Amino acid sequence: MKTLASVVGIGLLLSVGGARAQSDSALQSDPRGWLDLLPGVSLRGWTRVPIPPGKAPDPVSQWKVDPVNRFLVCEGTGGHEWLRYDREFTDFIFHVEWRFTKRAGAKGYNSGIFVRNSADGVLWHQAQVGAGSGGFLFGDTLVDGAKQRINLSSQLKENRVKEAGEWNTYELRCKAKTVTVWVNGAVTSECTTCDVPKGYVGLEAEGYRIEFRNLMLKELP
Repeated sequence: MKTLASVVGIGLLLSVGGARAQSDSALQSDPRGWLDLLPGVSLRGWTRVPIPPGKAPDPVSQWKVDPVNRFLVCEGTGGHEWLRYDREFTDFIFHVEWRFTKRAGAKGYNSGIFVRNSADGVLWHQAQVGAGSGGFLFGDTLVDGAKQRINLSSQLKENRVKEAGEWNTYELRCKAKTVTVWVNGAVTSECTTCDVPKGYVGLEAEGYRIEFRNLMLKELP
């Protein structure tokens, strides 16, 4: 989704104050206890959800699984939507590795990784994915019980996202009211007042071919 200029400042905190020391991913640090969410070729356990909610979905799926390389592939040919894993989670870490397929002359590469979404996507929390840009949180969440747009793009202090064609690693950590984004070795964005206690994880299709691998999730106590 495209970023918006407005920022809701109440209770939002970006805790990166500049470049951070490199750190291992949570998956690297402790590979025990993770769920492998990569679907089979039937995509069973995942559901396509249109964006915006209520729009008629494209009749032909743009999602497929490459079982040899163990990639989930979005061809970027079927309109704006997200692919939802069909189980809700509360506190967890969602580990995703991704890369855009580079196209000559292409600009504006765009996708996202979702956590704590409602089933229909009315409420959503996204880590922005771009080519050489992204890594910040934005979405439509609850603020004092009412739906409100948040956007932490202006608070981003360090861009760690690689260019199209290169692999990136994101980890989104949800614990109580805090949602943290870790990108390629360091935290880049954090919200400390998420009033949506649980929801669905997912991946966004927005007109560009993108490959995902190592879709791993670890529930937190």
